[in-house]
Amino acid sequence: MKLPIYQWSDLTASERVDILARPAIAAGKEITTTVGDIMTTVREEGDDALRDYSAQFDQVQLDELRVSALEFADAELSLGFKDREAILHAIENIRRFHEAQRRIDIDMETAPGVRCQRLTRPIQAVGLYVPAGSAPLPSAAMMLAIPAAIAGCPTRVLCTPPDSDGNVDPAILFAAHESGIRDIFKVGGAQAIAAMAYGTETVPKVDKLFGPGNAYVTEAKAQAASDPRGAAQDMPAGPSEVLVIADTTARPHYVAADLLSQAEHGPDSQVILLTDSASLIKHVVLAIEQQLESLSRSKTIKHALKNSALIEVATIDEAIDISNGYEPEHLIIDPRDARERLGAVQNAGAVCLGSLTPESLGDYCSGTNHVLPTYGYARNYSGLGIDQFCLQMSVQEVMPNGLRNIGPTAARLAQLERLAAHRLAVDLRLEDLDD
Repeated sequence: MKLPIYQWSDLTASERVDILARPAIAAGKEITTTVGDIMTTVREEGDDALRDYSAQFDQVQLDELRVSALEFADAELSLGFKDREAILHAIENIRRFHEAQRRIDIDMETAPGVRCQRLTRPIQAVGLYVPAGSAPLPSAAMMLAIPAAIAGCPTRVLCTPPDSDGNVDPAILFAAHESGIRDIFKVGGAQAIAAMAYGTETVPKVDKLFGPGNAYVTEAKAQAASDPRGAAQDMPAGPSEVLVIADTTARPHYVAADLLSQAEHGPDSQVILLTDSASLIKHVVLAIEQQLESLSRSKTIKHALKNSALIEVATIDEAIDISNGYEPEHLIIDPRDARERLGAVQNAGAVCLGSLTPESLGDYCSGTNHVLPTYGYARNYSGLGIDQFCLQMSVQEVMPNGLRNIGPTAARLAQLERLAAHRLAVDLRLEDLDD
């Protein structure tokens, strides 16, 4: 297939915008309406609606929505030793990195007699969604469940679609169980989001929703977040993407593999290479053609590569400037001085430095979280961590000397804002102190 190759200096401003434009998200009136109907039906009919939608969308009749203890045990037994070891190794690294993210509470005097605190509390109930459409994703179960457990969220609910036999993928069950999840439900798609957002007879209602999904899941999360009766969402999401910055020292077959690994997520994924070497582009194209022949998802990859761009730039500095404007979900920096370049990076969901750091490691087991802002949201959202499973609240306590210290300031500011009751609440207390 012919890959799109460009020279940045030859492009007009509008052409530059066009080639970096993300594929259009598969949304619109039809999806919005369909999801709205599903949300309403699940809210009103509960478990019956979930069973009906499982029959309609997953072609499976379910008696029990909840995964049983026996199913957890069977899942562990069905996995090979090396599979279990790989999952446990990944959990260990992810847990270690997220444990280090715990916030330290603040407790201080901002002025004599004025004590201020900032305390962290876990969100009481969280809903985790793990897709299992074209491929099971045990890694997603770990990335969602581990920070939720570390944060201490008392209620942690996970939904994932069943297969045509009514079973959940054993790797997902084992990964979720070992990551601290006990409540797993065989529900997928927008109906799973509705079940967690509003609650049913079986699925508990949650306060916040987490996890990736298709256009229907994404729309369901957005609708739940906009409904006061629903649940908040982790972050807006679009198709997955990677941007690779490389120079003449990069190995073409590494770069090709990194681009292909992201392209296989889906036909609407986007992959971009920025390099100061025309020779590297030529060799990357050859490597992509060779590696594609052996990949099982080559059809999906070829479709995604239509949204790709291999771009020759003048310098690596220019490449980083372009990346900062693109705000990629994944950024791979592979020039010889990758670590030194990190300081110039402003907007990226996750950064991989050097030739030995494929993005795949972050997807699975390095320890960082792979739930990341996509579609340019890296400019104003962070990747998932324990912060998103927590709430911070402030506490203030004022002693008599503290009231004398800051009370007059508050009264004066209330007067400036013409809020007489605000001033009265302070003045009354100051008068009592004087008495």
